[in-house]
Amino acid sequence: MILEQVPLAQYTTLGVGGPARWFVETSREAEMLAAVRFARLRRVPYFILGGGSNLLVSDEGFPGVVVRITGTGSEWSDESAGRGFARITVDAGADWDSVVRLAVERNCAGIECLAGIPGSVGGTPVQNVGAYGQEVSRTIVSVRALDLEAEKVVHFSAADCGFTYRRSIFNSTHRGRYAIVRVVYSLQVDGVPHLEYRDVKHYFAERAIAHPTLAETAAAVRIIRARKGMVLAADDPDSRSAGSFFKNPVVALAMVPSLAAIAGCRVDEVPQYPPGAGFAPEDEMVKLSAAWLMELAGFRKGFSMGRAGLSSKHVLAIVNRGGSTAAEIVALRDAVIEGVFAHTAVRLEQEPVMLGFAPPH
Repeated sequence: MILEQVPLAQYTTLGVGGPARWFVETSREAEMLAAVRFARLRRVPYFILGGGSNLLVSDEGFPGVVVRITGTGSEWSDESAGRGFARITVDAGADWDSVVRLAVERNCAGIECLAGIPGSVGGTPVQNVGAYGQEVSRTIVSVRALDLEAEKVVHFSAADCGFTYRRSIFNSTHRGRYAIVRVVYSLQVDGVPHLEYRDVKHYFAERAIAHPTLAETAAAVRIIRARKGMVLAADDPDSRSAGSFFKNPVVALAMVPSLAAIAGCRVDEVPQYPPGAGFAPEDEMVKLSAAWLMELAGFRKGFSMGRAGLSSKHVLAIVNRGGSTAAEIVALRDAVIEGVFAHTAVRLEQEPVMLGFAPPH
């Protein structure tokens, strides 16, 4: 069924945005393609909607067809005997955190640090979801998708997806061409948890837990994220956000000494991490903390512009303080990007997808 003038704010974690001119909810591939054909006949744009956790919709809404994917099935299978890995095949509409819970219940490692991330499975390969030292690209085996131009089912290996930090072909070179309908992940049975990031290490050090389990690690990550307002909760206004609004920038290692000088600290005190997928050691690149850069430029927790603000728990999240417009979110975004660049010469990039906005000049 094709609905008309459906408000989109209710389908996003930011709770902002106007209506879709036409709106379809389905788990069937044939109905997805039918909705795309409907859009083409009317010469209007279309958009594939998942969990809405990484989406900023304009105040005017979207003048085309929004297709919300709803399939939630999953299936486990063992890989070849003796390899110590299991695969889980999950429909794109499934809640991502439920997949993490299933994995740790089966004592399968690889995504435990991605616990508590809102959104659906279909979004994980699109933006190469990552947190606390893990990236989903390291576990993806294949992606089933609809080629919306050729109107047929296609399959991608992980290598085909072109994963780099927060990027894939699905949000860069082939943005809008494919609708993800299913993802296959490979997880290590009885693997050890990933404990690379400082916040996670500190959590267990405080509790004198030397060898946490996968379940304990996932639970710890949810607690850490909740402290930062990064877990959806009806009683937490700081969770009315799109999560981390800005990407941790990957820059040349040679920039770090100048940033240390600006901050008045030692080079080794500048928060820095491996650059992630798509970079080799010889590239001499490093991932910086966007939150650290924002605070260095004078943006503090709780900073507000109108009804949009930075979370009182974590400076990296832009939150809707109640009745915010998309225009207010964008104004705050621009102020942060310009302020950080003026102070540090590092230009931040946003994570959320923009829907219904005029293309940038």
